[in-house]
Amino acid sequence: MQLHSMETLLKQENSEAILGAISSALERSDEAPFWRQKSLPLCEAILSVLLPLREQNLLFDPEGNSHEGLTPKLFLRWCDLLSLKTLAFILAASNKEGKLIRTKLVSERCNTYQPIDLEILGTYLSGYSVNLIDEWIDFPITNYNLHIGMTSLLTKILEGNI
Repeated sequence: MQLHSMETLLKQENSEAILGAISSALERSDEAPFWRQKSLPLCEAILSVLLPLREQNLLFDPEGNSHEGLTPKLFLRWCDLLSLKTLAFILAASNKEGKLIRTKLVSERCNTYQPIDLEILGTYLSGYSVNLIDEWIDFPITNYNLHIGMTSLLTKILEGNI
């Protein structure tokens, strides 16, 4: 998969098309099946929230900065387990408030926020012992390290090296 086509997929396509391309690249990779099996659910969890944010023109990075499009670089920033957990809490609070909060986006844009279904992301995070009630409770460091490995593999795929 070339960078241009993965970048185009992330900017324009739906979850099924993006996951299909990532799955194909994972199958072609020489990585152990363990990594391939772990990486696709991570991608699905991230896309379940980033694509609705993309459609609402409300993408942001873990520091809260606005992004105009979903790029491989932005996607990879959210592969970090701590960042993904933080994103879940930001969106849960935003769903309650009826506007996007805890970002640096201008308030006019934040006020256009429409609630996002967090079920896929919540199920994913729960599977890695992430507490979805209290944001400040830590999860096992081994789960964090596992995500570093998955991010490394996904970086190769999204940057077109597989």
